[in-house]
Amino acid sequence: MTLNEQISAELKIAMKSGDAKTTGLLRFLMAQIQNKTKEKFGAKEGVLSDEEVLDVLKREAKKRKEAINLFEQGGRKDLADKEKEELALMGKYLPAELGKDEIRRVVKEVISLGASDFGRTMKEAMARLKGQADGKLVSEIIKEELG
Repeated sequence: MTLNEQISAELKIAMKSGDAKTTGLLRFLMAQIQNKTKEKFGAKEGVLSDEEVLDVLKREAKKRKEAINLFEQGGRKDLADKEKEELALMGKYLPAELGKDEIRRVVKEVISLGASDFGRTMKEAMARLKGQADGKLVSEIIKEELG
Protein backbone atom coordinates (compact mmCIF):
# COMPACT_ATOMS: atom_id res chain seq x y z
CA MET A 1 0.00 0.00 0.00
CA THR A 2 1.45 3.35 -1.01
CA LEU A 3 1.55 6.29 1.36
CA ASN A 4 -1.12 8.06 -0.70
CA GLU A 5 -3.40 5.01 -0.45
CA GLN A 6 -2.75 4.74 3.29
CA ILE A 7 -3.76 8.36 3.88
CA SER A 8 -6.85 7.90 1.73
CA ALA A 9 -7.87 4.75 3.63
CA GLU A 10 -7.37 6.45 6.98
CA LEU A 11 -9.42 9.43 5.77
CA LYS A 12 -12.34 7.07 5.11
CA ILE A 13 -11.97 5.53 8.57
CA ALA A 14 -11.84 8.97 10.21
CA MET A 15 -14.94 10.08 8.30
CA LYS A 16 -16.89 6.98 9.35
CA SER A 17 -15.85 7.36 12.99
CA GLY A 18 -16.83 11.05 13.05
CA ASP A 19 -13.36 12.29 14.01
CA ALA A 20 -13.58 15.85 12.70
CA LYS A 21 -9.99 16.91 13.47
CA THR A 22 -8.40 13.91 11.76
CA THR A 23 -10.82 14.13 8.84
CA GLY A 24 -10.03 17.81 8.32
CA LEU A 25 -6.28 17.29 8.43
CA LEU A 26 -6.33 14.25 6.14
CA ARG A 27 -8.57 16.05 3.64
CA PHE A 28 -6.13 18.95 3.65
CA LEU A 29 -3.18 16.60 3.11
CA MET A 30 -4.98 14.82 0.28
CA ALA A 31 -5.67 18.20 -1.35
CA GLN A 32 -1.98 19.13 -1.09
CA ILE A 33 -1.00 15.78 -2.60
CA GLN A 34 -3.53 16.31 -5.39
CA ASN A 35 -2.13 19.80 -6.06
CA LYS A 36 1.38 18.38 -6.31
CA THR A 37 0.11 15.67 -8.67
CA LYS A 38 -1.52 18.28 -10.94
CA GLU A 39 1.62 20.38 -10.80
CA LYS A 40 3.75 17.44 -11.89
CA PHE A 41 1.50 15.72 -14.43
CA GLY A 42 -0.86 18.49 -15.51
CA ALA A 43 -4.07 17.17 -17.09
CA LYS A 44 -2.53 13.72 -17.62
CA GLU A 45 -3.17 10.85 -15.25
CA GLY A 46 -0.34 10.17 -12.88
CA VAL A 47 0.51 9.05 -9.38
CA LEU A 48 3.14 10.51 -7.10
CA SER A 49 5.77 8.20 -5.67
CA ASP A 50 5.95 7.67 -1.92
CA GLU A 51 9.03 9.91 -1.83
CA GLU A 52 7.14 12.76 -3.51
CA VAL A 53 4.18 12.33 -1.15
CA LEU A 54 6.65 12.33 1.75
CA ASP A 55 8.09 15.62 0.48
CA VAL A 56 4.59 17.14 0.57
CA LEU A 57 4.08 15.87 4.12
CA LYS A 58 7.47 17.17 5.26
CA ARG A 59 6.71 20.60 3.81
CA GLU A 60 3.40 20.70 5.70
CA ALA A 61 5.07 19.49 8.91
CA LYS A 62 7.66 22.24 8.58
CA LYS A 63 4.89 24.82 8.21
CA ARG A 64 3.27 23.47 11.40
CA LYS A 65 6.55 23.70 13.33
CA GLU A 66 7.08 27.30 12.21
CA ALA A 67 3.49 28.19 13.10
CA ILE A 68 3.85 26.64 16.56
CA ASN A 69 6.93 28.74 17.18
CA LEU A 70 5.24 31.93 16.00
CA PHE A 71 2.03 31.29 17.95
CA GLU A 72 3.98 30.61 21.13
CA GLN A 73 5.96 33.82 20.66
CA GLY A 74 2.70 35.69 20.15
CA GLY A 75 1.13 34.21 23.27
CA ARG A 76 -1.52 32.22 21.39
CA LYS A 77 -1.30 28.90 23.22
CA ASP A 78 -4.67 27.77 21.84
CA LEU A 79 -3.51 28.05 18.23
CA ALA A 80 -0.10 26.53 19.07
CA ASP A 81 -1.86 23.55 20.66
CA LYS A 82 -4.01 23.06 17.54
CA GLU A 83 -0.90 23.04 15.35
CA LYS A 84 0.82 20.61 17.72
CA GLU A 85 -2.15 18.23 17.47
CA GLU A 86 -2.01 18.35 13.66
CA LEU A 87 1.75 17.81 13.70
CA ALA A 88 1.32 14.79 15.97
CA LEU A 89 -1.31 13.33 13.61
CA MET A 90 1.04 13.87 10.66
CA GLY A 91 3.90 12.27 12.57
CA LYS A 92 2.75 8.75 11.88
CA TYR A 93 3.28 9.26 8.15
CA LEU A 94 6.73 10.81 8.52
CA PRO A 95 9.98 8.96 9.18
CA ALA A 96 11.49 9.42 12.62
CA GLU A 97 13.98 12.26 12.81
CA LEU A 98 17.48 11.62 14.05
CA GLY A 99 18.72 13.12 17.29
CA LYS A 100 21.52 15.66 17.63
CA ASP A 101 24.12 12.99 18.42
CA GLU A 102 23.43 11.02 15.25
CA ILE A 103 23.41 14.19 13.14
CA ARG A 104 26.68 15.33 14.74
CA ARG A 105 28.24 11.93 13.93
CA VAL A 106 27.26 12.24 10.25
CA VAL A 107 28.53 15.84 10.09
CA LYS A 108 31.89 14.84 11.61
CA GLU A 109 32.13 12.00 9.12
CA VAL A 110 31.48 14.37 6.21
CA ILE A 111 34.07 16.84 7.51
CA SER A 112 36.63 14.05 7.93
CA LEU A 113 36.14 13.09 4.28
CA GLY A 114 37.39 16.50 3.18
CA ALA A 115 34.40 18.84 3.14
CA SER A 116 35.92 21.83 4.93
CA ASP A 117 33.64 24.71 3.97
CA PHE A 118 30.05 25.20 5.10
CA GLY A 119 28.42 24.84 1.68
CA ARG A 120 30.05 21.55 0.73
CA THR A 121 29.54 20.14 4.22
CA MET A 122 25.88 21.13 4.27
CA LYS A 123 25.24 19.69 0.81
CA GLU A 124 26.87 16.35 1.60
CA ALA A 125 25.34 16.08 5.09
CA MET A 126 21.81 16.80 3.81
CA ALA A 127 22.29 14.22 1.04
CA ARG A 128 23.15 11.61 3.68
CA LEU A 129 20.43 12.72 6.11
CA LYS A 130 17.69 13.18 3.51
CA GLY A 131 14.34 13.11 5.26
CA GLN A 132 15.81 12.23 8.63
CA ALA A 133 16.87 15.62 9.93
CA ASP A 134 15.74 19.23 9.91
CA GLY A 135 18.00 21.43 7.78
CA LYS A 136 18.09 24.17 10.40
CA LEU A 137 19.43 21.77 13.04
CA VAL A 138 22.00 20.34 10.61
CA SER A 139 23.12 23.88 9.78
CA GLU A 140 23.59 24.74 13.47
CA ILE A 141 25.63 21.59 14.10
CA ILE A 142 27.83 22.22 11.05
CA LYS A 143 28.51 25.78 12.24
CA GLU A 144 29.49 24.43 15.68
CA GLU A 145 31.79 21.80 14.18
CA LEU A 146 33.43 24.14 11.67
CA GLY A 147 33.46 27.18 13.94
